[in-house]
Amino acid sequence: MKTIKYAVAALALTTLSFGAFAAESVTAAQASGMNKIGVVSAEGATTLDGLEARLAAKAEAAGATGYTITSANTNNKLSGTAVIYK
Repeated sequence: MKTIKYAVAALALTTLSFGAFAAESVTAAQASGMNKIGVVSAEGATTLDGLEARLAAKAEAAGATGYTITSANTNNKLSGTAVIYK
């Protein structure tokens, strides 16, 4: 029983720690108080949600805490870019 409690606690803490570092979409007003650290792009998504998820993952991989999507294009598959901030 004690082992199960520790496993559940460890799982909860791991989930919280990953969520704390995820890059999040920010507004222009929020971005004005952050430092621009680059631009990321993604392609091959089939939905806007999929494109946003790909851009968020790339922003997080680049160490960003926030991103603003600046373009989205379609030609059978979606592609787009986002400015990333820290």
